[in-house]
This record gives sequence, structure tokens and C-alpha cells, in this order.
Amino acid sequence: MRTVLFAFLILTALSGQARAGGMLVERADASPAQWTGCYGGGHLGGAWGTSDKWIPRTPGGAFEGVSLGGHDTDGFIGGVQAGCDVQLSNGIVLGIGGDYGWTDADGTHPSARETGVFYHSKTEGLGALTGRLGYGFGDVLLYAEGGMAWERVSYAAATTQIGTAYRATDTRDGWTIGGGGEYALTKHLSVFVEYAHYDFGTERITLDPQYSFLPTAFVDIDDTANVVRTGINLRFGP
Repeated sequence: MRTVLFAFLILTALSGQARAGGMLVERADASPAQWTGCYGGGHLGGAWGTSDKWIPRTPGGAFEGVSLGGHDTDGFIGGVQAGCDVQLSNGIVLGIGGDYGWTDADGTHPSARETGVFYHSKTEGLGALTGRLGYGFGDVLLYAEGGMAWERVSYAAATTQIGTAYRATDTRDGWTIGGGGEYALTKHLSVFVEYAHYDFGTERITLDPQYSFLPTAFVDIDDTANVVRTGINLRFGP
């Protein structure tokens, strides 16, 4: 989680420079319409999750239907986000937004049934399209969000004898839920911190052999992910 702390310190420093430079002369309007408008920006953070079960489904293959274990993944994430919000007269905020993050969260585990066999996964990207429900307290917005999610992930199987024997790259869909808080530095600039959980369920992956003497293999893999990120938004009024 050092990447999350590092990103938070960067944003804190930027906020301090903005205050010192007089950028906060024009404060965000405290009226109920303060959070109404659209936004776009970037984020940094940490990602972690699981690549679980790894159940072979190759017809007639060894250990068909038996779990070969699983592993945890972790790494860095950085990306972009955009969306629009509407704040009602009672302070409730409704919105819709999308985000995409590039990540290097990966992990490896030895086979639970085979000797000298290792399985690896690396999440390359996480994206989401979500709805937002929140409440604005002046310069502070607290919210929950949830919706559809996607991940792009690569898988590999290797042995100590021949190295990488199988590879696959897949784009999977699932769902996400999370929440966070956002603070208005100025009328058009805000920072946020949020957490999101992603669940992509179990999907059958086709593993492509890296040697001609190997058959195509199939395996069921269950993927989940979690992200803590902090970011900055440029906001445009109604």
C-alpha cells in the first residue's frame, strides 16, 4: 500500500501549493448546486485481489474438475476518470461516471496437485461504468457507487522443465461496488479518495500452447480485485 500513501502525499503537497499560491481565493459555492456539473481527471493507487480455483476443464486431461489452487495479486494502478453529477435541493447527489486504470497487479502459485508446475496471472487494466449516490456537505461530497466492470488479464502456466507452456489474454466483465469522499479545493478543482471492490466471477479460459506437442487447454478461474485510489478532478459547472 506504499503506492497509495505516496499518491496521497503528492496530492496533499499539490493542495498546499495551491493554497500558498492563492488559487483558493475563489472557493467552491456552498449552494446546493455546488456538485452539479461534469468532471474529468486522473488517479493513482494500489490494486490487489485473487486469482482462485484454477480448475482444469480440458477433456480427458489430468486433474479435470479438480482445483489446482490459487494466488493473491497486488500492484500499482493509475488511470483516468470522467462523469457528471446533479445535486438536488435537499443535498443528495446523483451521478454517473466511468474510469479506467492501467495496473501491474500480479501473482503466482505452485500447482496444488502437480510437481514443478506454476500458474501466474497479471491484471493489465480495470475499467468501470458506475452510478453514484451521495450527499454534499458544502465542500465535501460523500458517496457510494456501483455498476458494471471489466478487466484485462493475462494468464500463464509454466513448468521447471520447459518454462512457459501456456499463455492466454482475456477481457472479462463483472460488477463493482465501492465508495469514497471528494473535497472541493476550488470551484473547478477537487480531490478524492475512494475504495472499489470488483468481482468477475468464474470464467473458462482457453490456454494457448507454446509448444506444438501440447494440446489446447481449458481452465476455470475465479477473479476478484480491490482498488484504493486518490485522484484529482477538473470540474465544469452546470
